[in-house]
Amino acid sequence: MNEPVVSRWARTQPWVSTLLRLVLAGVCLWAGLAKVGDLPASVRAVRAFELLPEALAKPVGYGLPVLEIALGVLLLVGLLTRYAAAVVALLMVAFIIGISAAWARGLAIDCGCFGGGGPTEPDQTQYPLEIFRDLAIAAGAVFLVRWPTSRFSLDQTLGLVVPDEA
Repeated sequence: MNEPVVSRWARTQPWVSTLLRLVLAGVCLWAGLAKVGDLPASVRAVRAFELLPEALAKPVGYGLPVLEIALGVLLLVGLLTRYAAAVVALLMVAFIIGISAAWARGLAIDCGCFGGGGPTEPDQTQYPLEIFRDLAIAAGAVFLVRWPTSRFSLDQTLGLVVPDEA
């Protein structure tokens, strides 16, 4: 009996997705855990962008670290990978918009992406680097939305993704 021919992409893609899944999990967990340890700083970082009404600063400042940790855990174990990656991609778009808006309005802030945040000295801003970083994270997340099949994932164990989605 002839074995089916498996393309190089079909063999490689699950490993690429695994690597991206774990990198994104690490980024989300790092960001969320850094913020959850100092929630007042997270709220200050949200306020510094001057984009949300004051009534939303605390809920977003408190909720964002929890969301990031939850997304990190889902990606780490590979559960609901496509959906977790979609939320990560949307968060990155929101962060890029926020950073771009702060830059365009001449605000001097630390984004607080990995803890801290708030007003800073103008020469301490790193907007281009932050935007590039968030674009790269978003690209990895979009890849996982398209190709969520990965190794060592609960999605695969539970049959939530099928290998021919690759």
